[in-house]
Amino acid sequence: MNPVLLSIILIPILEIYLFIKIGSQIGAFNTILLVFVTAIIGVYYAKYEGLNTIRSGFMQIIKNQVPAYEIISGAAIAFAALLLIIPGFATDFLGFLLIFPITRKLIFGNLSNKFKKNEVKKNNYIDGEYEDIEDNDDRKI
Repeated sequence: MNPVLLSIILIPILEIYLFIKIGSQIGAFNTILLVFVTAIIGVYYAKYEGLNTIRSGFMQIIKNQVPAYEIISGAAIAFAALLLIIPGFATDFLGFLLIFPITRKLIFGNLSNKFKKNEVKKNNYIDGEYEDIEDNDDRKI
């Protein structure tokens, strides 16, 4: 079966199960409040981490390096913010894992290292040939 289709079916089932289990322990109102609080805190923290990633990416560009990790990290933060907006405890847990820099580095660190190994060394000169042209020569530009 297609993994995307399977996740579309299984994730809501898992979220409903967690809503029932957690709601029976702490109450319906507290469960709803917890979902809203995690969404609000998560989105603000995603904004903070996103700005830090943009700042770090610009620093890499200034150093004339490819910001591979920052690009991957920015996409992960955007996906994490989406997961935090979606109501549910499993998606919130995964979203918080993607937002925190330590776990994001563990998850995506090897992927960005592959891009940095493929980076071409840049030289500060242009290789070319030249020819002196006399003043009376017809080939003057």
